[in-house]
Amino acid sequence: MIRLDGKVAVVTGASKGIGAALAKGLAQAGARIIVNYASDKAGAARVVSEIVALGREALLFGADVSQAEQARALVAAAVERYGQLDILVNNAGVFRFEPFEDATESEFHRIYNTNVLGALLTMQEASRHMHRGGTIINIATGGISTLSPGSAIYTSSKAALVTMSRVIAKELGTRGIRVNVVCPGATETEGAHALGVIDGPMVKKLVDNTPLGRLGQPEDMVGPVLFLASKDAHWVTGEVLFASGGSR
Repeated sequence: MIRLDGKVAVVTGASKGIGAALAKGLAQAGARIIVNYASDKAGAARVVSEIVALGREALLFGADVSQAEQARALVAAAVERYGQLDILVNNAGVFRFEPFEDATESEFHRIYNTNVLGALLTMQEASRHMHRGGTIINIATGGISTLSPGSAIYTSSKAALVTMSRVIAKELGTRGIRVNVVCPGATETEGAHALGVIDGPMVKKLVDNTPLGRLGQPEDMVGPVLFLASKDAHWVTGEVLFASGGSR
C-alpha cells in the first residue's frame, strides 16, 4: 500500500468530481491536504469534513488559480500552515463542448486561463517552496488522443498543459522535482452530467469506445495519482499516464 505520511499536498479544483476523490485518496494515504476551490465553497467544505472524519488533516482554501495573486496565496497557505509543500495536483479545470465555429474569444480565454495559465502559476509558486523529492501531477484528458468533435478549445488547452508539463519536467528535474500528467478518459462527474456530455445516447458511444466497458469514476484516478506522488515513482518524470479504460 502506498503511504504518503508526513507529506503535504495541494489539490486544486477539489470541491467535487475527480479533485474531491484525489484529495480524499491522498489523505487516506497519510498526506495533509489543502482543499482548493474557486466557487463551490460548500462542496469543498464537505470534502474537508470527509477527510477530517477519516482522522486526517485538511485545510479549506478558496482561490482562483488563474489569478497570480490568488495562486501565490494558495501555496503560501500550505507552507504557512504545515511548513512545507511536497505534492501539487493541478486538477482545476473548466470545459465546454461546442462546434469550433461557435467558440467565442471570451470562452477561449476562460478555458485557457484556468486550464493552462492556472497550472503554470501554481507550478511556478509551488516549485519555489518544494525541495528535492517534490512532485507535481497535472490532470489533463484522454481527449488529447480521441480528439472528439466539439472539443477543440478544451482539448487543445489540455494538450498545451501536457506539452508544458513535459518541458517543465526537464527544467525542474535538475532540482529533483518531478512533473507528470494523468489523462482521464470519459469520467462520470457532476460537471459532465451538468453539461450533458455523458448523458443519453452519448453514454453508449463512450462505453463502446472504452475497452474496459464502462465510464470512469473519479475514484479510478486515485491509484495513478498516488503512484506518481509516491517514492515508487522516483524515476518517473515528464510522463503522460492515460487512465482511460483503454480508450485512445
